Amino acid sequence: MKNKVDRLQAIKEIIISYKISSQEDLLKQLTERGFNLTQATLSRDLKQLQIAKVAGKDGGYLYVMPETAGIGRLANAKNQQHYAGPVSGFLSIEFSGQLAVIKTRPGYASGIAWDIDTHSAEEILGTIAGDDTILLILREGITRPQVLETLKTIIPSIDGE
Repeated sequence: MKNKVDRLQAIKEIIISYKISSQEDLLKQLTERGFNLTQATLSRDLKQLQIAKVAGKDGGYLYVMPETAGIGRLANAKNQQHYAGPVSGFLSIEFSGQLAVIKTRPGYASGIAWDIDTHSAEEILGTIAGDDTILLILREGITRPQVLETLKTIIPSIDGE
């Protein structure tokens, strides 16, 4: 039986080398490489490796490594002009008190919310995402212009709002 370190390395190699759209596809690849594991174990491994499932260009979903999804750029994100994320899915934003609702194209909300959360914006306490809607919870005392300015680094197309 192969050990966990080998299995984690194999998962990384498969995610980098192939377009994996489901855990079933990934389990099949791992089985072909001699690994015998359950879907629950695979889920824990994906979480440990911080592998993200993001919307692909064709409307489906793909598993990607953290570097591809943006985690590798987090330390420098505040110094960048634009944050590389799934910004093309942004549609609109509306505010109500210390809440904001972002509308996205179907399938984009989770990826954009993930970018917002990992950007560690001080103005935003957290997000909750559905398929095409993100709820932003804003910190007390934060103004709408402050939030919009922060979001522009993540979603450049928010500029006109």
